[in-house]
Amino acid sequence: MLHFCRFFTPTINYLTSRGHSIYILCISSGNADGMGDIRQEELYQASAILKVPLHQVKILDHPDLQDGFGKVWNCSLLSRIIEEEIDSHAIDLIITFDNYGVSGHCNHCDVSQGVRRLLHTTSQRNIEAWELVSTNLLRKYSGPVDIWLSLLYAMSSPNGQIHCLLNQHPYKSYAAMAQHMSQWVWFRKLFVAFSSYTFVNTLRKINN
Repeated sequence: MLHFCRFFTPTINYLTSRGHSIYILCISSGNADGMGDIRQEELYQASAILKVPLHQVKILDHPDLQDGFGKVWNCSLLSRIIEEEIDSHAIDLIITFDNYGVSGHCNHCDVSQGVRRLLHTTSQRNIEAWELVSTNLLRKYSGPVDIWLSLLYAMSSPNGQIHCLLNQHPYKSYAAMAQHMSQWVWFRKLFVAFSSYTFVNTLRKINN
């Protein structure tokens, strides 16, 4: 559940600073260790730090979508759930993981496939979807240095298919992550300090 704070904070800060309305759909309650209720509350607190209203944060606890390595999520089920949220909130743009999911976590990859399934099958052709680009290990832990590499990558892409979003308030990444006290251990503190995803997000358009 803390993954949107670890990886997507630059995007959230960029969009909220420009007045966009953000809805967060968290597919799992993070109950792999039996702490789902605690982690749900932590996510609400982190969302408040990032200025996302609590009524625009939805956390699922579906029996077939439980958190954990080795627990494969059904892409068709994910597609149906995401489509329901689109209909409920008149959403016109989705931001999700790419097919590697930044960390390679199987659930991140499943969500990416669920969104792609939705784009392929839905009749709503006015939906745009963008994916967070996964980087190699060196870039992933290069901190703000990766801003320059990300900008070069975005400038080399044709027709605006890639956008580079800078985090103007990187301290918010740390503050939001710190709300996840049940998972706020030393190596995650180091991740926030050194990860390029604290400082910049590169988004690539998903072409259906």
